[in-house]
Amino acid sequence: MTRTGAPPSRRGALRTEDDPVQTSTTTASPRLGERVMAAINRDPRTAPHGMRNDALLAGALAVVATALALLVNDGLRPDAIGWSLLLAAHVPLVWRRRHPVPVLLVVLACVAPYHALDNNHTAPIPATMVVLYTIAATGTVRRTLLTGTTVLGVTLIMNALTNPDGAVELLRISGWVVAVLFLGIDVRYYRQYVAAIVERAVRAERTREEEARRRVAEERLRIARDLHDLLAHSITLIGVQTSVAAHVLAADPERLDRQTLAKALDDIAGTCRSARGELRTTLEVLREHGSVDARGPLPGLDGLPDLVEAARLAGAKVQQTVAIRQAPPAVGAAAYRIVQEALTNAVRHAGPEPSVAVDLYEKGGALHLAVTDDGTGPTPGKAPGFGLVGMRERARSVGGTLDAGPGERGGFQVTAVLPLGGAT
Repeated sequence: MTRTGAPPSRRGALRTEDDPVQTSTTTASPRLGERVMAAINRDPRTAPHGMRNDALLAGALAVVATALALLVNDGLRPDAIGWSLLLAAHVPLVWRRRHPVPVLLVVLACVAPYHALDNNHTAPIPATMVVLYTIAATGTVRRTLLTGTTVLGVTLIMNALTNPDGAVELLRISGWVVAVLFLGIDVRYYRQYVAAIVERAVRAERTREEEARRRVAEERLRIARDLHDLLAHSITLIGVQTSVAAHVLAADPERLDRQTLAKALDDIAGTCRSARGELRTTLEVLREHGSVDARGPLPGLDGLPDLVEAARLAGAKVQQTVAIRQAPPAVGAAAYRIVQEALTNAVRHAGPEPSVAVDLYEKGGALHLAVTDDGTGPTPGKAPGFGLVGMRERARSVGGTLDAGPGERGGFQVTAVLPLGGAT
């Protein structure tokens, strides 16, 4: 009654205590399997604690050899000299990973007189096979074949001296030697295959990281160009419009042209609103919840009239000739930014009320662009900016070219050729 009436919490506790034991049992086997596979895949020459493990292996093989010498009836039971040679053949196994060929020579030097004295012929076989496997698993195929030929030659000689009529025994020994050598070669090729897979995986991961860094750098450069074009253009227009308002206020305070002043202030407000909206669109890329490609619609050729109107409000006399209606988005955005920067430079550096000509047309599968003013161009000796650099980067981003310098009839000219077919 007491056992059947145990409280449920006690039975639940017993089940709860049993569950972790089962979980640890199920998770221990995969870890053991992973360790075994890691030991097989690892190069034995670089394995940790290699000498210690080989010393333990040599001791275990010596115990096995002793048991075989005592239990297997294959020749005479070793005497004092035989035991000394048999145990001495296992000592060099401690250095089998670092020096496999010298270890094999020392083992053969001990095993050959051991067999010549007609001691138990089965006892030294495990140690000899381990050395042969090590040579095949760590060396080249040529060295393995040379080693196998040498061992088989020594075996033939010893067998001919000790057992001339044992053809079947000779065939069995040769088969074991060849099988162990091929096993070592197969394991070596398998390790090389695994190492190649790991190397390709590491190279692919490195390539992905480099590609990610390259895309981040390109995105940062694009944002820097957009911010430069936007801020330089907007601040230049605001500066010019503010100068107009200040001139109206200071020219004749008694006869204040309120209409002109109001128009200048409205133009400043409109420029600020436009710049604020475009700046918000650009900065959306930097938000964590947004995708890198979520940039909104790119500015294109349809935005050129607004640029021309803004330059006219800043005092420039702009003549626009656009003989192309459509272009790929990337080409249209590049053309828009190049015209924007060229008009900004004209307003800043071409002097008061410059005359600017903006020409766009299609020829030979490319968009040809030219912005020419009649001013003096940038003042020599001033600190270089990023305007011309940004325009060239815009042109290169779509596979085009850009030239900037003095015009044929004076002033400053910016020309660009942007291919239409290969743009993405």
